[in-house]
Amino acid sequence: MEVQELLTALYSEEGRQDPYPWYAGLHRLGPASAVPPRAEHRTVAAVAVGYDLIDRLLRDPEWTKQPPPGWQDHEILRTFQTSMMFINPPDHTRMRHVFSHAFTPRRLGALKPVILRVVDELLDRMADAGGGVVDFVADFAYPIPALVMAEFIGIPSADLAWYREQVERIDEFLDVAGKTPQRLAAANTAAEELRVFYRGLLAHRRRSPGEDLITGLVEALDAGGVELTEEELISNLIVLFNASFVTTVYMFSNGLPLLLAHPETVAALPGDEELTRGCVDEVLRLESPVHFLARAAPVDTVLEGVPVARDDNVLIIIGAANRDPARFPAPDTFDPTRPGPPSLAFGVGLHFCLGAAVSRLEGCLALPRLFARFPRLAVTESPTYSGSLFLRGIDKLLISTGG
Repeated sequence: MEVQELLTALYSEEGRQDPYPWYAGLHRLGPASAVPPRAEHRTVAAVAVGYDLIDRLLRDPEWTKQPPPGWQDHEILRTFQTSMMFINPPDHTRMRHVFSHAFTPRRLGALKPVILRVVDELLDRMADAGGGVVDFVADFAYPIPALVMAEFIGIPSADLAWYREQVERIDEFLDVAGKTPQRLAAANTAAEELRVFYRGLLAHRRRSPGEDLITGLVEALDAGGVELTEEELISNLIVLFNASFVTTVYMFSNGLPLLLAHPETVAALPGDEELTRGCVDEVLRLESPVHFLARAAPVDTVLEGVPVARDDNVLIIIGAANRDPARFPAPDTFDPTRPGPPSLAFGVGLHFCLGAAVSRLEGCLALPRLFARFPRLAVTESPTYSGSLFLRGIDKLLISTGG
């Protein structure tokens, strides 16, 4: 199949539910493929799927993110373009410097008892569920990162249900097929409401300081100790919280069916830290939460034989790179002892995910406790996927705890 046919199939409902056969087809065409000028999905000049090529592009600071046309006219796009995740140096460098100090080994160590407490409370609730059937996403995968990051950042837990609704409206717009007027309007409203929410939270922390990230940032902001405006701070908090927990939710929900297909591995997880780390990394490789990125060429160039003009966008498919047969033997096989390069699930280079260490820690602490508590845990229905090609994950997963 040609690249145009593969992309059309990938964007279909069937492709959204299972993109991997189409990624394999793109790999057969090579590490990169040109997208014909008249192709249906010609928002990019080329598509990249090769691991080595994508690793190189993401590490090259000259390959930048381009703001969408008219971004100043929409609240959600203004939020993105004033946050470090969506902008380029020097503003990216300035903002990341501020937030990188929050994700220190000391802070990470302080999160461990928080994660353990949250996990044990959720496991207790699951054990008390009548009939022993629960929604793994609603009752475990979502609350862990939401509650942990809420405590870390300083968001009241009572607001999390409302917060999730706003995040979902933004995530729907972020999908490659989400740029409809209706989804843009919904995302604009969500961003406006989140900005009001954070302005109130900043004001509250000025009156009543705590031990959370927001308190520390507000104090530094008011003292003139950071190169950040209050509106930039709010933009980054919106994007940081969204990115920090949605990817972790999907790490858990995508990973559970994979793990349950290997009962010997599941049985060995409790007490085996090395195996647990390998399982978390292999889940992130096989079922990356983030599948699509884009970068613009800094100059006229050629990628693996594909000409790309200056300022043209290249579609970078992380989900395909992590299954590149040139780098991962038997790429579709789950192997927690697999040697080789790390996955690109959290990116590399300038935009490497700040919360990657937190996400991995949550996985390494939560999964062994889950299987130790419920050794006969089983999926009772086919999972419901998000249907997004940008953030791909299971949104609903009914399980029996086997109690």
